[in-house]
Amino acid sequence: MVNCLERLAAGERLYCDGAMGTFLQAKGLQPGECPELWCVTHAADVQDIHRQYRAAGSSIVECNSFGGTHYKLTHYGLAERVAELNRAAAAIARAVAGQDQHVLGSMGPTGELPEPYGEATEAALYEAFREQAVALAEGGADMVIVETMSSVEEAAAAVRAVREHTPLIVVASFTFNPLPNGSFRTMMGVTPERMAEAMLEAGAHILGANCGTGMAPMIEIIRRLRAAAPSTPLMAMANAGMPVVEHGQTVFKETPAQMAALAPALAEAGATIIGGCCGTGPAHIAALRQALTGR
Repeated sequence: MVNCLERLAAGERLYCDGAMGTFLQAKGLQPGECPELWCVTHAADVQDIHRQYRAAGSSIVECNSFGGTHYKLTHYGLAERVAELNRAAAAIARAVAGQDQHVLGSMGPTGELPEPYGEATEAALYEAFREQAVALAEGGADMVIVETMSSVEEAAAAVRAVREHTPLIVVASFTFNPLPNGSFRTMMGVTPERMAEAMLEAGAHILGANCGTGMAPMIEIIRRLRAAAPSTPLMAMANAGMPVVEHGQTVFKETPAQMAALAPALAEAGATIIGGCCGTGPAHIAALRQALTGR
């Protein structure tokens, strides 16, 4: 199989899945349940989600492994099942991707504050991400996304752990919030420019942004990442707009057509991999791809 970096270098644009969590909830995931456990207990449901995104045009299947570190799984009493659950997540995705498309292991924040802001040591974070990454590779992933990050220290530990213990291609993706002065920063105060510098130094192959914003702000974030890293592939995975609460429910109201209308500007800003985050579904991915390919 031609790897992702080779396809991007040849000028191809790739498309990733949309949201996983909201899809799992629609299939019956209850508050307080562990999403990653569904890779074992409801494998057919997880696989169906992947299939629907593939049918919509995704070329990268993202694993249901966002909270797969022992830090997150400890909350569910599943800390001893890190390897099992991450292998299962990757295997389910690989079964859908086949051998002609890519499997992207998802590695989200641990929820711990790294030193010097909190008590999580760099070594402990590194080990948690190493354990997860190795299992994703064993399950069939060929890429991994260190995503929804806000701390350079935590993300760098994750990127190094993946690079030093697996052959996986690494995407480093942060969540940036727009500020009134027109700038963008993470919750930990990291700018797109600082993120790009630190993640490339840590060894990331691809840079990106996900969550936190809808399509319009994402365009400017990608533009700033492109200026900071002119030759690095960029991934953009926007929410379907900003969340609003209606009748006690959190909803994302940006329609597939609205997101698709901004897709050309996102591509022009520098995005070479495009997918969706919170609130997006197969219809959003199909619309984004059609806007950029005509099919």
